[in-house]
Amino acid sequence: MTKWVCGLITAAVLAVTTSPIAAQTNGPYYATPSWDQQIPAAQRFIVLSNWNNLAVLDRETGLVWQRSPDSSGQTSWFEANYACHFLGGFPAIGGVLVGTPSGGRLGWRLPSIEELASLVDRTQSNPALPAGHPFQGVQNTFYWSATTLEGRPTEGYFVNFSEGAIINDDKTRLFHFWCVRGSQGTQGTQ
Repeated sequence: MTKWVCGLITAAVLAVTTSPIAAQTNGPYYATPSWDQQIPAAQRFIVLSNWNNLAVLDRETGLVWQRSPDSSGQTSWFEANYACHFLGGFPAIGGVLVGTPSGGRLGWRLPSIEELASLVDRTQSNPALPAGHPFQGVQNTFYWSATTLEGRPTEGYFVNFSEGAIINDDKTRLFHFWCVRGSQGTQGTQ
């Protein structure tokens, strides 16, 4: 009898944990990272109304992304790291950060190459993002990651969102950046 009850409980737990994810349209937004699943864009990405619709939760990774990556121009790897780290708390002119999804929160950073590449859908191009994604203003160009090339501390990885390629180059090159919040990230100050 005890083995039968344990088997029944195990089956119930497996049924709950392996069931498909339903789209969540209202807050609160709880991210359960599901790197083992491929979630369709319509269910994978949630525009966060409690962040004034300026941030997007990725339910596949549990990360929160800027809905609109920085479009003020291209920067070096070092400047991109700095800009993301201070997105939620470094006062701009007049002491107010305008147009950022920071919600007054710190914890923004440049994503690792794995995190940035997780947004890529190579069946799409210009930009190489999943069809139906909620992001705005993503350029068909290069975006820095926080990841340094192994054995070459002066080079970093970036993603070409025109086609989804992962490339590396000198950290002084000027590319766009896209800040993320959540997880542990990588050390981006090498």
